[in-house]
Amino acid sequence: MTERDLYPPIAPYETGTLAVDPPHHLYWEQSGNPGGQPVVFLHGGPGAGASADHRRFFDPARYRIVIFDQRGAGRSRPLGDLTDNTTQHLIADIERLRTLLGIERWVVFGGSWGSTLALAYAQAHPQRAKALVLRGIFLGRPAELDWFLRDMRFVFPEHWEAFAGFLPPAERSDMLSNYYRRLTDPDPGVHMPAARAWSRYEGACSTLMPNPQTVQHFAQEQLALGLARMEAHYFVHRLFLAENQLLEQIDRIRHIPAVVVQGRYDMVCPAVSANDLKHAWPEADYFVVPDAGHSAMEPGTRRRLVAACDRFAGVS
Repeated sequence: MTERDLYPPIAPYETGTLAVDPPHHLYWEQSGNPGGQPVVFLHGGPGAGASADHRRFFDPARYRIVIFDQRGAGRSRPLGDLTDNTTQHLIADIERLRTLLGIERWVVFGGSWGSTLALAYAQAHPQRAKALVLRGIFLGRPAELDWFLRDMRFVFPEHWEAFAGFLPPAERSDMLSNYYRRLTDPDPGVHMPAARAWSRYEGACSTLMPNPQTVQHFAQEQLALGLARMEAHYFVHRLFLAENQLLEQIDRIRHIPAVVVQGRYDMVCPAVSANDLKHAWPEADYFVVPDAGHSAMEPGTRRRLVAACDRFAGVS
């Protein structure tokens, strides 16, 4: 695959709101070529929401780019709402959106939590996925949750100390439950400080080199609340997946063309998960970016992702 950087910024040619199970209303948009290859972009988090830059992984002359914010995230409303917010509900939402837009089959793109959701969606509806582009693999296993909550301290001790130090010492033995209690408190004076502490921690550990702009972005109120509350909710419920489900059901999608891109120094979703996926699914093309962390916007990672999307622009 040839490598190029992101495509130029573009605006959507259509936006809308999809009412799903009450009280959820999902923001969606289409950009690029209305007659092009359909692709659905699944954002990370859960709860992070999508941004304008996410349109830029796709050639706007060849792709019909569908982006939406998942329940409780981004521009979807209500922000941070956990009602009927499960992996299975999100899979159903993707199908509702596909049907609404009159798309028979599409390319599925997902990074971080988006890779989890992309795998779960494709395994539930393999006839709807033309190809998969996956980045920063997260399989939702207990060891991966423990890594995020405790073991990233071995690489980022100062960031973990700020994350753990937000809680009183007596509550640090069960950080997930005690963060979750605060994040789901209806009082903004309780949930917003917890959300910022959680989200800053993730942002600070997401790039290979320190990036204050990334940390500042993660600290913004809308992103912090959606990301922290949703991640804690999904972590508490083990992502609403059986342990090893995504690896054990790989035969359902083995025939689908796929590219997996993984940053070597991804500290949020370490490469061991991508490596395990590679062994379970050797038919997928697997690329380790040697000078990248977790962020999709690391230069080497975004070039690999653009190349993968260029390759699948003509897949039938």
